[in-house]
Amino acid sequence: MEQNVFFLPHEGLKLAELAEFLGAELANSDHADVIVRSVAPINRARAGDVCYILSRRSRDELLTCEASAVICDKALADLVPQHIPIILSSNPHAAFAMAGGLFYPAALRPVAISPGESEIAPSAVIDPSARLEKGVIVEPLAVIGAHAEIGEGTRIGAHSIIGPGVKIGRDCSIAAGASILCALIGNGVIIHNGVRIGQDGFGYAPGPRGMIKIVQIGRVIIQDNVEIGANTTIDRGAMDDTVIGEGTKIDNQVQIGHNVQLGRHCAIVAQVGIAGSTKIGNGVQIGGQAGIKGHVTIGDGVQIAAKSGIMTDLAAGGQYGGVPARPLKDYLREAAQQVAKSKLRGRNPGGKEND
Repeated sequence: MEQNVFFLPHEGLKLAELAEFLGAELANSDHADVIVRSVAPINRARAGDVCYILSRRSRDELLTCEASAVICDKALADLVPQHIPIILSSNPHAAFAMAGGLFYPAALRPVAISPGESEIAPSAVIDPSARLEKGVIVEPLAVIGAHAEIGEGTRIGAHSIIGPGVKIGRDCSIAAGASILCALIGNGVIIHNGVRIGQDGFGYAPGPRGMIKIVQIGRVIIQDNVEIGANTTIDRGAMDDTVIGEGTKIDNQVQIGHNVQLGRHCAIVAQVGIAGSTKIGNGVQIGGQAGIKGHVTIGDGVQIAAKSGIMTDLAAGGQYGGVPARPLKDYLREAAQQVAKSKLRGRNPGGKEND
């Protein structure tokens, strides 16, 4: 079955041109004119495809690989069969990602529902006081509220809602079904399908007759080049702002509470929950389904393992895991000890397994 039925292959590029674009080196100049059109995993790469390897574990797959080029580090070049051209890169993973974006630029942003490139759909509802710069595309049934401002080159997806007073920068992609309220959004931001930004945060005070709602009158500030995955929710601040730092990438189904301050160039994986007023530094990586207690501070460069529970502040540069989270080495050692103990409990004194 055709793999790229939704994204057609590139018209073709010479390996010399691709290597130059990647800032990489073509191992053999005799291969400079070989044409490549697509990217593929090593196990099914065919003529015209580029693939990559990161370790010697790929040795067996290379024996049957039919790719037109392999991107790899110089230390692994000896694994590649002589008939396959090699592009040498000190960071093959990043180079492969760049190649994919070059061949399939349309796949870097949400799929457009309406094919129009320079028009506002007749069924879109736009308040007369909203200001749209030239080149803004508004797909069918989108709603743009009073005094909203949208920058040049931004696309507003079908059925999406841009609330009153919202400001969205240039060259952004707002996918179908997203809603954006009480927010200021920078340039080059990508917001995927079903994202909810700027709804009120979860704040209540216990009273004599039950829970009393605390007003949420802050904003959401999203800086340049942020990407937010499908069905993620980002609550507006209570009195202060919720802030997402420049270049941060957020996966699908993440919950970010009110007043959270998330630093620059962070990576937040699916189903992470970050409670209100948490402060997270720059370059932090958080694994899937981790939960972070409110009002804690996480330092720059911290790495948090999946399914961890963060209950206290974490020092910059550390790796943490477990519930409650502790230094990763301690967590892994304790986990190994628990596994060993469970195996011992499953044996009789004679060493035989219990029924």
